[in-house]
Amino acid sequence: MVASEVPGDGFLLDVREDDEWRAGHAPDAVHIPLSELNSRVGEVPNDRDIYVICRSGARSAQAVAAFNNAGWTSSNVEGGMHAWEAAGRPMVSEAGTDPFVA
Repeated sequence: MVASEVPGDGFLLDVREDDEWRAGHAPDAVHIPLSELNSRVGEVPNDRDIYVICRSGARSAQAVAAFNNAGWTSSNVEGGMHAWEAAGRPMVSEAGTDPFVA
């Protein structure tokens, strides 16, 4: 799915690492690093579509494959946060600076 088509009320899961998240992320995204996903999967709803994002799309593709194999309905945000930023979608930072894709 392209970044511009992710619904505003969709469950957006950001699987990047903490430093990437702090630099810039979608305001309503839920942050669970890919390395923690197995132990925190209970935080992800299985009764709605999941939109998974990372920096460029590779890590999120891994998460989407795992979710879909386990019965969830999930989509990879193609191009990741780079595409999100390029599409002019909103971003916030936890670092006290203007948000950017790290």
